[in-house]
Amino acid sequence: MKTTHLTDSTFDATLNSTSQPVLVDFHAEWCGPCRTLGPVIDEIAEEQGSQALVAKLNVDHSPVIAARYGITSIPALIVFKNGQPVTRLRGLQTKSTLLRLIREAV
Repeated sequence: MKTTHLTDSTFDATLNSTSQPVLVDFHAEWCGPCRTLGPVIDEIAEEQGSQALVAKLNVDHSPVIAARYGITSIPALIVFKNGQPVTRLRGLQTKSTLLRLIREAV
C-alpha cells in the first residue's frame, strides 16, 4: 500500500475511516531530516499496508492540522488509534522504532 498524503481537508475523515493504527509523518519539503525519513516512511507503508495506515502531512500546506497537534519542529511523528494520538516522536527515527510503535498501537 502506498503512503497516504493528508491535508487539512482530508485529515479527520481519513483518521476516522479506519480502525487500524495510523502513523502520520509531519514534514516539509525544505527539511533535510524529513527528506531522509521520507523513503523510510514509504517503505513502512508498503510493508504495513494491511496492519496500519501510513500517512504524510506537509506542515507548510496544512498548517491547521499541524497547529492542532502542536507541531513546532519537524519531522514529527504521531501514531493515532481510533482517531486519537497515542504516541509522539520528534526528529529522525529508525524504521525499527516506528514499526514497534505501530505494533504497540494495534
